[in-house]
Amino acid sequence: MVVDGCYTIIGDRSAINQAIADNRRPRRLFAGFKVGHFTDENAGTGCTVVLPPPGNVTSCDVRGSSPSSRELELLHLDRRLEEVHAVLLTGGSAFGLAAADGVMTWLAERGVGYRTAAAVVPIVPAAVIFDLRAGRASPPGAVAGRAACEAATEEDVATGLVGAGRGATVGKWAGRQHATEGGLGLGNAESGGHQVGALAVVNPVGDVISSEGAVIAGTTAARPSFTGPGSEEVELPANTVLAVVATTASLDKRAVRWLAARGSDGVTVSVRPAHTRYDGDVTFACAAPSRADSPVDLDVLGRLATEAVASAIRQAITR
Repeated sequence: MVVDGCYTIIGDRSAINQAIADNRRPRRLFAGFKVGHFTDENAGTGCTVVLPPPGNVTSCDVRGSSPSSRELELLHLDRRLEEVHAVLLTGGSAFGLAAADGVMTWLAERGVGYRTAAAVVPIVPAAVIFDLRAGRASPPGAVAGRAACEAATEEDVATGLVGAGRGATVGKWAGRQHATEGGLGLGNAESGGHQVGALAVVNPVGDVISSEGAVIAGTTAARPSFTGPGSEEVELPANTVLAVVATTASLDKRAVRWLAARGSDGVTVSVRPAHTRYDGDVTFACAAPSRADSPVDLDVLGRLATEAVASAIRQAITR
């Protein structure tokens, strides 16, 4: 069914069940990467921290027109820095960036960071989703960031309405009042000895679709037409997909930046519409150092990054 130039919005139950079957729930991001959540059930928000192995090379790709972030400029190819010590994904809009302070303090207390003559300085890039709700404005702060670090684990990582995904919603293109729950998911993909993991916080304007194009989760409007988030209230960066792509490979920063862009392609193929003017989409990519001498096929890694992010997005809402 096509309505006002849009696309079918109701997927049948068999398509949803197939989507669940196609996205078996991984329990970790990637070997050597720890993930921790802080979830505030009362405020309906939270944050998630990714602690990568030392010696990593990290960059990012920004596709949305309305990002809210911290330290992303350091990940640009022109900047000297390569290694980061944590990546923070958080709710609370720009207020939630304060949670990075708690992550930094927790890392510095453990001697993790760049050593200077004055202090150890951890580098913690961060990006947010907009999940603020009237009467529930209690965004994550430094205490939340520290708690997420304390909870970090490599195995048995929780998914769904947890951490930065707690207040996430999807399907706002026909009006925010018709949105449904989003969440946080994990995905992985492998081929020819190459492996990639992904974590995604799913809070887009668009609907989440299966690989066959059926809507898994989206607007509940009976006869939807695209209104755009800005038509009902003051325009805000109120929608975002945040993702972290993780792998083990000896890559330079330019290659990692390219891998982040291929991860963003995973948003493009699993969310419709994707990367709108109202989304603040950011994909991080982090390559842990490899001890193997086998050659790395960057094109294969890129394809796997796309698949892993798409899988993580679908898994976030098939619970």
